[in-house]
Amino acid sequence: MENYNLALVALSYALSVFGSYTALTLASAIPLTDRKSPGWLIGAAFALGGTGIWAMHFVGMLAFKTPLDFGYDLTLTLASLAIAVVVVGIGLLVVSRNPSSVVALVLAGVITGLGVATMHYTGMAAMVMPGSMSHDAAIVVASVFIAVSASIVALWLAFNVTTTMMRVFSALIMGVAVCGMHYTGMYAMNFDFGLAQQLSLADLQYQSSVDAGVLAMLIAVVGFGGSMALFLGTRESLKQLRQDAQWTN
Repeated sequence: MENYNLALVALSYALSVFGSYTALTLASAIPLTDRKSPGWLIGAAFALGGTGIWAMHFVGMLAFKTPLDFGYDLTLTLASLAIAVVVVGIGLLVVSRNPSSVVALVLAGVITGLGVATMHYTGMAAMVMPGSMSHDAAIVVASVFIAVSASIVALWLAFNVTTTMMRVFSALIMGVAVCGMHYTGMYAMNFDFGLAQQLSLADLQYQSSVDAGVLAMLIAVVGFGGSMALFLGTRESLKQLRQDAQWTN
């Protein structure tokens, strides 16, 4: 890990865990609403896709040390965020319609996993830098396998964990899985800067206007803040749903 800022690596894991925990909490309300309130599914998709996966990915990217600074293409960066949220939402929707179906779980996991991998490599393609980037095909395949496996586990957990301690433990495991996919994908990446290292930053005209560490903190604050707002803002509603479900049963 000598090529990484370990503080930012730890921050990326914390984001993944907190986003996962929030998503698991919100997803627990989906079966209780009989799909009449899509807000719970949307909130869970944003918590896991936006914070647990995308924000983790972005901070993990910024943790990577390169000989030269790099920036990001805004369009591709925003596209990667949209992909992460949408594929998680699709996975949750598919499983919520039949939580006991193994076929639905595997199908949703494959869709979500391939989407997460697409998000990851779209985010990497958004890097603006001199030189070129290539990938080791075998390691890329491994990262996709991890993404699909992690998605299947995440979707199963979303509809099967029932206690706070189980959600905490599950979130810790999901954080390892999400980070495992990301850093495996990063390991597959190879840079060729060519003669670019002999040029000045002024000549290259790609330097990011914001320091990587500062940008990582901004993303982390937004990610944590968004998930915290979702978590706190829905706490009373979730409590009421659970009480109503107990009375019904």
